[in-house]
Amino acid sequence: LVGADLGAWIASGGGEGLDTASSKHPDILPMLEEADLRGMGGAGFPTHRKWQAVASQEATDKWFICNGTEDEPGTFKDRLLLERAPHQVLEGTLIAAIATGANHIAMYINPHEETAIASMRQAIAQWKACTNPPATIPAQIKVLDVFPSSGLYIGGEESAAIATVEGGFPFPRRKPPFPFESGVNGCPTTINNVETCSHVAHILRHGAAWYRDLGMGGAAGTKIFSLSGDVLKPGAYELPMGITLRSLVYDHGGGMLQGKEFKAVFTGGPSNTILNRDDLDVQLDFDSVRERHSSLGTGAMIVISEGTGIVKRVTEYVNFFAHSSCGQCPPCKIGTHQMSRLLHKIDTGQGHRADLDALVNLTRMLPGSGRCGLVTGAATVLESSLYKFRNEYEMHLRD
Repeated sequence: LVGADLGAWIASGGGEGLDTASSKHPDILPMLEEADLRGMGGAGFPTHRKWQAVASQEATDKWFICNGTEDEPGTFKDRLLLERAPHQVLEGTLIAAIATGANHIAMYINPHEETAIASMRQAIAQWKACTNPPATIPAQIKVLDVFPSSGLYIGGEESAAIATVEGGFPFPRRKPPFPFESGVNGCPTTINNVETCSHVAHILRHGAAWYRDLGMGGAAGTKIFSLSGDVLKPGAYELPMGITLRSLVYDHGGGMLQGKEFKAVFTGGPSNTILNRDDLDVQLDFDSVRERHSSLGTGAMIVISEGTGIVKRVTEYVNFFAHSSCGQCPPCKIGTHQMSRLLHKIDTGQGHRADLDALVNLTRMLPGSGRCGLVTGAATVLESSLYKFRNEYEMHLRD
C-alpha cells in the first residue's frame, strides 16, 4: 500500500494487525513461525526466533531497531517502503514491540535518504496525534523516533547500529554478548530490516496460511528484488518468494540490454556470491539459493551481460569494501586493501601467477576475522568469482 496518509491506511485495513496483536499478544510468535517469515535484511533468519530471544529476557527497558540504512551498492528496496508505505512499516514495528516487550523504538534510516526520513517522521507524528483505535500507539512505548544512521556502510551491521543509536561512532562490536542479551545501553535489543517489518501487519491481519500461499514451491510470502545492471527494465519488484531467476530477469526485467546474453548475477549485492547462466532456473528463496552454494541476501540482483569483465566488477566492489572498512580490525583493513591492490594489478594486466595465488590464500584466511561481516563479504564475492570465472583471471595474467 502506497501513501503517507494515516486515514487512507486505516481505510484500507491498516491498524487491524496491531489491534489483533494487542488482543492476542501470546499468539504473535506462533503465527509468525507458521507463516515462516524470515529476516529480509540478508541472513534470512526466522523472525519468530529472533523476537523470542528478546521476549524471554527479563528487563525494565527493551529496544527494537527497525533497520533501514541501505548503504550497499545495488540495494534500494527499503527506501521505497519508507517513502511510500511508512504506515505499513510503522505498524509492523509497533507489533514487534508488543511481541518482544520493547518500550523503545528506533527507526534507523540512512541520512542521505531525506525523503524517507521526512515520510517516517510525518507518519510517527500522525500516529502520536491519533487517539482513536486501531491506530493508537501501545501505552508501553516510551520512545518512538527516527534515528539517522551514520551513512557509512558499516553502520548497517547490528552492533554498529546499536552504537549509533547510543550516540557513538558505528564501530562494530565483538559478540557475545549478542544484541538480545545486551544492546542499546545494555538493554535487550531486537534489530530487523524494514522489509521484514512491512510483512508483519499483513500476516496478523490475514493469517499465516494466507502469507505462506503467496510464495512459490516451498517458499513463503513475497520478496522485493532490487534489480539493476544490464537489464532493460531495472527497478524494485515485489514478487512471490521462490520465483526463478530467469523469470525475474526476462519476464519482469525485460531481458538483457542490447540483446546480449546473460552472463552472471551478483546476488544480494556485491558482498555476496555469483550465479551464472547454469543457475537461471534456480528458485529465488533462501533455501534454494543456499543449495547452489550462494545466498539470496537482501534480494539485490546486479545482472551482468556477456562482454562485461567479471574481474573488473569484482575489483570495483572489493575497492568499495576497502574504503568502507572502519579500521578497527587489522585483518579487515589490511586484508581488503591487499585484495584491492592485487585485483587492480590483475585487472590492468600487470598481475602474475603469484598475485592470483595470494588472492586465493586471502579468501581462505580472511573470512570471519573481523568484528563485522565486511571483510567476509569482500572475500566471499572474490572467492565466488574465482570459483565461477577462474578462466577470466587466468586470461589477465602475465605469465
